[in-house]
Amino acid sequence: MTHEDKGHYAKKHPNESIDPNVKTLLEQKAENGTISCVNAHSVADKAGITPEQVGIQADLLELRVVKCRLGLFGHSPEGKHLDPDVELSPELEQKLENSSKNGRITCRDCWKIADGMKIKRNRVGSACDKKNIKIKQCQLGAF
Repeated sequence: MTHEDKGHYAKKHPNESIDPNVKTLLEQKAENGTISCVNAHSVADKAGITPEQVGIQADLLELRVVKCRLGLFGHSPEGKHLDPDVELSPELEQKLENSSKNGRITCRDCWKIADGMKIKRNRVGSACDKKNIKIKQCQLGAF
């Protein structure tokens, strides 16, 4: 999706339709045309659907996903919420090395690392940024 397409998220899903139940849940959590990553995942849990399905529904409702739990986007005013001085423990470095391929790692794998190590998710995002590992395949489909 290009910068020019911002605000036209439904175009990404021409063959999808709005689920009224998920719409209600999203509208309850949405604020000023946005839905935070944490609230979108909360809707997925409550509706019993995948984060990807919630992301599609958010797109159909033209809701912009903000406040990425990995710190990658949607944090005003700076955009990102990454710590360039993040401390990289040998364990974290090893897990990132094992989980990444060709300098890329998935959002889901970052969450698994954070949860397994009992550290904040944005610490893993910061570590990836510091090691120049690109995080791809947002669970909500934002990137």
